[in-house]
Amino acid sequence: MEVQFDTRCIHGDPDTALREEHRAISYPIYQTASFSHLKPGHNESGFDYTRESNPTRSRLEQVVSALEGAAGSIAFSSGMAAISAVFSLFAPGDHILCSEDLYGGVTRLHTLISRKNGLAVDCVDTTDLTALSSAIRPETRAIYLETPSNPMMKITDLRAAARLARRHGLLLIVDNTFLSPCFQNPLALGADLVVHSGSKFLSGHNDTISGFLCARDPALLEKLRLLSKTTGATLAPFDSWLVLRGIKTLSVRMERQQESAGVIARWLCGHPRVREVYYVGLPEHPGHAVNAAQARGFGSMISFHTDSRATALRLLEHVKLITFAESLGGTESLITYPMLQTHPDVPEALRLRLGITETLLRFSVGLEHVDDIIADLRQALEADHDL
Repeated sequence: MEVQFDTRCIHGDPDTALREEHRAISYPIYQTASFSHLKPGHNESGFDYTRESNPTRSRLEQVVSALEGAAGSIAFSSGMAAISAVFSLFAPGDHILCSEDLYGGVTRLHTLISRKNGLAVDCVDTTDLTALSSAIRPETRAIYLETPSNPMMKITDLRAAARLARRHGLLLIVDNTFLSPCFQNPLALGADLVVHSGSKFLSGHNDTISGFLCARDPALLEKLRLLSKTTGATLAPFDSWLVLRGIKTLSVRMERQQESAGVIARWLCGHPRVREVYYVGLPEHPGHAVNAAQARGFGSMISFHTDSRATALRLLEHVKLITFAESLGGTESLITYPMLQTHPDVPEALRLRLGITETLLRFSVGLEHVDDIIADLRQALEADHDL
C-alpha cells in the first residue's frame, strides 16, 4: 500500500511495519536487556540481547527506513556514534574526501581518531565538482558531505556527486540532518549512505540524543550492523521510543518551521545590524536552484553575520524567547555561536576562510509564533543601540 510521507511518519511502511502483539497504538518500550528462549538454537522472538536488537529500536529503524527509502537503518546512541561507525568501514591507507564546511565534531573525529587509525582525510569544497574530482586519488574510498552544510548552508549537487562517486567506485555518504527526509532523500539521488543526527529534526523536542545510518545496499547495511553490535553504540529502548514519538509530527513541524524561516530570513536581510544572511530559501542564495532541483524544501536553518562582534555578543546576551544554546531542529528556537560552540576544533585558517568568524550566528527556527521570534531578534539586535 503506497502512502504519503505524512502517513509514513506515523505508520512507517504499512506493508512491512512491525506489528505489536497487543496492538498498542503507541509502540511499547521494551525496557529489557535480554530475551528468553524455549530451547537452544530456537529463537522465537527474533531478539536476543538489546545491544544487538530490540523491538522498540527495530520499530524506529523501520520507520526511518520508510522515510528515507532505505534498505534498512541503524539507530545509534548519537549522531557522532553513527558517523564513527561510518569511518570504521575503512582501512589504514584509505583516503576519504569530506566537505570543508562540516560539523566541527566530525573534524575533531578525524583529528583525534581517523588519522591515528591510518586514514587520510582531505577537506574540499564539494560544491565545486571540478575541485572534488581533482582531489580523488587511487586510494580514495568515499566522499562524505553535508548539504546544506553546517554552518554556512552551502549546497552540493547530489546527483553530480553521485555520478562522480560511481565513476570512481567510491561510496557517497550524505549527512541529511538539516533537511531531514521530509525535504530531501539522498539515497534516491544516488547516495549510498545517509547520516542523521536524530537529536535534531527527527526527534524534534530537544529531549534525546540519537543518530542514524540509512543504507541503500543490504550488504553495506549488514557490515554497519555488525559494527554497531560490536561497539555497542546502539540506541536505548526509551530513547528509541522518544524519537518514534517525535517523528510522528516531523512533517507538520518542518513545514511550519520552514514557513517561519522564510519570513525571518527576509526580515534579517533588511536589518541594519545584519551584514549577510545565509538561508537556502532565499532566491539570491548561490545554491538555491540546485537545492530546489534535488529537495522538496529549504528547511529552517539560518546563519547570518552581524555588523560587529559586539552586536553578535549583545544579541546572544539579550535574547529572551530564543534560547542561546547548541543543537538545532527542536520545537524551541535556538541560536548558536559556531566559532566557540560547534566549530572550535576546525583549524583557524579554514574557519576564517569559510566565514566562521566572531560575527557569525547560526539560528534554528522553532515553533514559536513568527512575530514573537522577530520581536525577540529585534529587541536583542537593537539593545543598547539607538536605531
